[in-house]
Amino acid sequence: MSATVFLFTPPFTQLNTPYPATAYLKGFLNTKNISACQSDLGIDVTVALFSKKGLEDLFAYLGNGPVELSDNTKRIIALKKEYIRTIDAAIQFLQGKNPTLAPLIVQRNFLPEAARFEQAEDLQWAFGTMGNQDKAKYLATMYLEDLSDLIKECVDPYFGFSRYAERLGRSANSFDELYNILQQEYTYIDRLTINALREAIDKVQPKLVAMSVPFPGNLYAAFRCGQWLKQHHPEIKIAMGGGFPNTELRSLSDARVFEFFDFITLDDGEAPLENLVHHIQGGLPVEQLKRTFILQNGSVSYINNKGCNDYPQTEVGTPDYSDLHLGKYISAIEVANPMHSLWSDGRWNKLTMAHGCYWGKCTFCDISLDYIALYEPIAAQLLCDRMEQIIAQTGNSGFHFVDEAAPPALMRALALEIIKRKLVVSWWTNIRFEKSFTRDLCMLLKASGCIAVSGGLEVASDRLLVLIQKGITVAQVARVNKHFTEAGIMVHAYLMYGFPTQTAQETIDSLEMVRQMFQAGILQSAFWHQFAMTAHSPVGLAPEKFGVKKKTELVGSFANNDIEHEDPTGAEHDSFSYGLKKSLFNYMHSMQFDQPLHKWFDFKTPKTTVAADFILNALNDDDQLSSKPTAKVVWLGETPALEIITKSKKGNQWEMAALTFHNNKETVTIKLDKEQGQWLADILPSLSVNNIKLRTLQEVKAHYEAAGLEDFELFWDNKPVSSLYQFGLLQL
Repeated sequence: MSATVFLFTPPFTQLNTPYPATAYLKGFLNTKNISACQSDLGIDVTVALFSKKGLEDLFAYLGNGPVELSDNTKRIIALKKEYIRTIDAAIQFLQGKNPTLAPLIVQRNFLPEAARFEQAEDLQWAFGTMGNQDKAKYLATMYLEDLSDLIKECVDPYFGFSRYAERLGRSANSFDELYNILQQEYTYIDRLTINALREAIDKVQPKLVAMSVPFPGNLYAAFRCGQWLKQHHPEIKIAMGGGFPNTELRSLSDARVFEFFDFITLDDGEAPLENLVHHIQGGLPVEQLKRTFILQNGSVSYINNKGCNDYPQTEVGTPDYSDLHLGKYISAIEVANPMHSLWSDGRWNKLTMAHGCYWGKCTFCDISLDYIALYEPIAAQLLCDRMEQIIAQTGNSGFHFVDEAAPPALMRALALEIIKRKLVVSWWTNIRFEKSFTRDLCMLLKASGCIAVSGGLEVASDRLLVLIQKGITVAQVARVNKHFTEAGIMVHAYLMYGFPTQTAQETIDSLEMVRQMFQAGILQSAFWHQFAMTAHSPVGLAPEKFGVKKKTELVGSFANNDIEHEDPTGAEHDSFSYGLKKSLFNYMHSMQFDQPLHKWFDFKTPKTTVAADFILNALNDDDQLSSKPTAKVVWLGETPALEIITKSKKGNQWEMAALTFHNNKETVTIKLDKEQGQWLADILPSLSVNNIKLRTLQEVKAHYEAAGLEDFELFWDNKPVSSLYQFGLLQL
């Protein structure tokens, strides 16, 4: 099938789902009637390598490998017949095609085991007695990781499932090292990559090849692909875009890069790609390209036709996954952590609620770049339209919204629209821990299919959160996490250490805050990362305002983003890395909460100054129940059964209303004064999300009082009515 444009992601990004950039661009090109095909070379190479024939070829190739081998590699080679025998079955199981293999895998005598299994967690503890599918996925993942270790030692030291040759792309101010490696012979993995590329090019016969390079781990393979195309198909034009050039190549000046590519585009790809197509077809002069680097007269030029506008999100089309081989993707479980498994287990359709970030103030973030700075939300109705189209196309109803931070108001509107349409979906996204996430909003999100959120707690220190301009406090984060957790939505926190001027005391106090959150059960997963200064962040643009100094100015001709810096007043941040991560591992598994903090470190640390009950006190201070009169009142449940009953006491009789409510887990009957009960039963249908206009709390109160009833607040805010949020009576 020939096409004008061939879009692909070079190896390697992730195994469980395609990186969405090519699907986004293909969806856009569809709206312009520009023919396009797409591929994920990473999954193509993976399934070719990890197959019976692939392993037969690999082990045959190892006959020419190094003489000195580790004991682990010797063991794998000794068991090569077992690896070859089991590989197809293991891959099919991880692709979801052979679930009945799970009981055989968990018996621990079907798959050969090498060094990775020595690190395997207690499977009974991690997965229980019933979780055979997840347990088997975890073991099969360790099995693949063992083979990955073999490849790294004997075949290709750069190999990695999602970070192939990543070091070559990280902080590569100079192109020299990568350029020199590209002059060497193909590696074993290179040959597999080029074979996959050759097959695709022969089938598609494109005029333009457009590679999306999201991460440093895709960069080396992208250059190898460009190199092969230049040598064997000089008639095809080659473009690179994506996350890596968007952040790292903004000051590109090394002309040698254009031995491999004709064009490198920045930021949103729709308009630049459309212009490139028209340019190579002869209908657009080079001067009218948009945000594109080219080589002119031997030097690098940047062309940006400012008369050409970017497309609004309403006009970019629905992501198109139609020619990606979705059945090839592999569900892996690398660690026994429910949030981490969302990234690697199962295939998620990727969508965006809003372009950019509605907050756009965090001082460590690249907020000066358009992909963050230009905020544009998409209407909930259009989002749901796109969700329905993608479900019909892929047969999959799981969505990962890949926003910088999903806006709470749009999440509310999307949840209401999902419920109105009776869509059965599961979804998760990244958020800011805003106080807007009330208990009732979290209940609404859960009802719409939200299963998890991730957000930046960063340094759990109020002083540093102000310096970061995060717009949150630790106590606020705790209360928001409580609301999500009580709604049944899993919470993952991104944690940071090493922010400019952060002291050892603040690092320890931040750890104590995290410990208390896990112990209180309001945080289920987290990850520590060390602060890195980037060129386009407020810290990188004005480090003196944050008390740090640049070690070097960015003067490289290739990748210019990460900046080395000195922090004269801060702690020795590197030394805290191991202890922070080890303690977090234990907290995520509900262990060692009573371990003194200093015992996680092999050097002297200060005692925490955080009160032992800080988080519990913050949770008790939750002012959740004070709703605004303008809050929307919605009813998600079915109309309750109403029965008028007669009560008697000491010879007196009176009538009451008994209302019986059902949800998926339980049934409850509440008793109210007859008139109040009849009023509640009557008004609930008018509060349904299916109504065109939602009523406010103020309007509900007016309706109540118009019925001649008194003391609305006493009726509404106290049990039993206030407990009906569990059955779908929400104030938003």
